[in-house]
Amino acid sequence: MSTIVIAEAGVNHNGDLQKAFQLVDAASEAGADIVKFQIFKAENLATTSAEKANYQKKTSNSSESQFSMLKKLELDNESYFKLQEYCHQKEIDFLLSAFDFDSLKFLLDELRLKILKIPSGDITNAPLILSHAVSGRDIILSTGMSNLNEIETALSVISYGYLNQTINLKPSIEDFKKAYNSSEGKDLLEEKVILLHCTTEYPAPLKDINLDAMNTIKDHFKLKVGYSDHSDGILVPIAAAALGAKIIEKHITLNKDDIGPDHRASLEPDQFKRMISSIRKVELLKGDGIKKPRESESSNIMIARKSIFAKKIIKAGEIFSEENIALKRPSKGLDPIMYWEVLGQEATRDYEVDEAIE
Repeated sequence: MSTIVIAEAGVNHNGDLQKAFQLVDAASEAGADIVKFQIFKAENLATTSAEKANYQKKTSNSSESQFSMLKKLELDNESYFKLQEYCHQKEIDFLLSAFDFDSLKFLLDELRLKILKIPSGDITNAPLILSHAVSGRDIILSTGMSNLNEIETALSVISYGYLNQTINLKPSIEDFKKAYNSSEGKDLLEEKVILLHCTTEYPAPLKDINLDAMNTIKDHFKLKVGYSDHSDGILVPIAAAALGAKIIEKHITLNKDDIGPDHRASLEPDQFKRMISSIRKVELLKGDGIKKPRESESSNIMIARKSIFAKKIIKAGEIFSEENIALKRPSKGLDPIMYWEVLGQEATRDYEVDEAIE
């Protein structure tokens, strides 16, 4: 299975549909498998007094509220229909992250997406997670800012939703745990869920990337894993692919210097293309994992390995000893593992110097 590369366009369109189309073009031309946007209504996502994160203050108007910033980044529902159709034309898959119930309902009922992406900020938002899960769709769950217990809680809600396909008005924590611990719940999670390790800072400092945590998540939950990257540059996603990430998600922008919350932690199109090219090379070098001589090295076996040769002229009836036999290239006679078997035996015929012992 090739590593799936998601070009996270997110809100890097800055509320401009034409820019969103250009982001689809850039993702497609770079070779991404999926281009992903975000869908939300500001009034459902943040209070009017909610502050921006520090990184958002640095990359946009520091005096405005988070609500005001989000309002400028909205696209209307009709825009998402147009983007979905444009992605179809460009032969790149279209994905959305829904940040509120109304947006999720539109995504499910109108756009009818088959795969859902839950962002890191909602990993503790059990009601919204449950609404994703009862749809029965496959889920990609980002795990930034979380620990193993919080991930397990989110998975328990997902397994409950998959098993019930309806929203109980008052499901209990015990209901969620029971679903998660059931064999049916485990099977559904294994079949339908991918967990993305993530460090939620923009850009994320290298000291906090903690890539080994990706495989900690894999080993702990026995689920497929990937990596959602917010670091600067292309090193980290390439390393994540080498470590076995099934999905790499990375922000794409038309201009890193643009005003907006995510541009600085994004890649411009040429750099995004280089990242994908490097990931494909990583896939090639990882191979199939079977340890055996590869095609390119097979012809070197005889040249590089050794066998048992006569060190000096040996006459029939003479005893093989450390003084008259040696281990030399090429590998055209007895294997060196037979060295001790040969020692002390009687030569059955004459041997010239550097003649392979039979």
